[in-house]
Amino acid sequence: MARTLLMGECPMKTLIKTILCSLALAGATFIIHAQDIVGVAADAAATPAAAAAEAAPAAVPAVDTAFAAYVNNVDPGASLPGVAGPGHNAFMMVCAALVLFMTLPGLALFYGGLVRKKNVLSVLAQCLGITGLVTIMWWAFGYSLVFGKSFGSPFLGGTEFFFLKGVTSVPNTDYAWWISHNVFAMFQMMFAIITPALIVGAIAERMKFSAILLFVSIWMVVVYFPLAHMVWGVTGWMNGVWNGDAVVRAIDFAGGTVVHMSSGWSALVLCIILGPRLGFGKEKMTPHSMVMCMIGTGMLYVGWFGFNAGSALAADGVAANAFMTTMIAAAVAGFVWGMIELIFRGHASILGFCSGVVGGLVVITPAAGFVDATGAVIIGVVAGVVPYIFCTILKAKFGYDDALDTFGVHAVGGTIGAVLTGVLATASVNGNLTDANTYAKTNGLAKLVADGDLWLEQVKAIGVTLVLSIVATVVIAYIVKAFVGLRPSAEVERQGLDINEHGEEGYAG
Repeated sequence: MARTLLMGECPMKTLIKTILCSLALAGATFIIHAQDIVGVAADAAATPAAAAAEAAPAAVPAVDTAFAAYVNNVDPGASLPGVAGPGHNAFMMVCAALVLFMTLPGLALFYGGLVRKKNVLSVLAQCLGITGLVTIMWWAFGYSLVFGKSFGSPFLGGTEFFFLKGVTSVPNTDYAWWISHNVFAMFQMMFAIITPALIVGAIAERMKFSAILLFVSIWMVVVYFPLAHMVWGVTGWMNGVWNGDAVVRAIDFAGGTVVHMSSGWSALVLCIILGPRLGFGKEKMTPHSMVMCMIGTGMLYVGWFGFNAGSALAADGVAANAFMTTMIAAAVAGFVWGMIELIFRGHASILGFCSGVVGGLVVITPAAGFVDATGAVIIGVVAGVVPYIFCTILKAKFGYDDALDTFGVHAVGGTIGAVLTGVLATASVNGNLTDANTYAKTNGLAKLVADGDLWLEQVKAIGVTLVLSIVATVVIAYIVKAFVGLRPSAEVERQGLDINEHGEEGYAG
């Protein structure tokens, strides 16, 4: 006690320090032992896990491989056979709906606004009628003739999918690894619907409804189904991307030849055979509703993202590129057309903007998944200039009555789009244009792209499309004329097709 007091330290503090030191020493000892116990337990737990991993090393890589295949939209191999990928499937169902949206109501309103009010319902009825007719044909035999292969033919598919037999939710891996066969069939059906509907624009206000339906019935069998198979079918004569035996190594991402050239050139021939509308060149035939036309244009613009991006058949990088190039080309073309009008006519019209946007959409269609952003700008500029010349200058000079400029926009746009695709396509955007794609390597497409010679193959595809569309349309038109006639009476045409052919008026009262 005396020693503690001499050192100046409180006996109570000394006691507390002693207790705390003892507790700290005991705690440290406990922690050390606890760490040893945990370490031993972890080693014990890790041993069977490591042994299990060595016993079944393929389990984890199989999952990784399937996931990588799903993300990259490639062959899943044996890991997930016959399984549709939900993300890709959902994307394609939305795209299919968007393409239908292009026809109903997009094209219907776009064309409907451009005709006189006494014929607005006739255009709507034609779009609706064609939708139903082509759907029935697609179900019965159209899909099979385009995307079957039992014929082993470069010109037509086969009979294996008649009545959509076997078209289930399991993917058809001839065309897509990760989307259901029935979703693929429906997506492609929307293309088949809008293509003949485009023809309506050239012959608007002067062709009988029954004649249009009969013409489309024959035209689909003679023109669309063979051409679509040649360009997109796995045994197709002009399918440079997916047929190693293709004779014409052309590329068409979303339908420059199949959709726009075929319908546009057929439309020109048909409108010439029909002759001009009564009063054409003498009476004023201005659009009855530019508001309706603008609304239809906007719907076409939005729907076209499904048309082009969806043609990648997966929610992948190619689809993303097509989405971007579609937006750029259409916007540039609409702006260029409007500025041309502003400079040379003193005003930029809504009709000009709308025509330019649609022209840009048409021209980018065959190229969307094959060109980069700069290529899309070039395409947009060309799409704003060349169709403008055809629609405003050459049509007046030659005197043909292409009522709603189907030829000037779709035929001309589709043709220059096919050529520009051959010039501007780049392997850096789409790996299917490289030797990594076995088909492109086998048939020489990859070399054509690398050497800058692809445009020659595109010209060949253009030639085939022109011959088929023009010759077939002449023959079909005269067959239809012989059976049901092409035009209504002069009195019906003067009164309007709405009240006479459909018993209704678009604007009663």
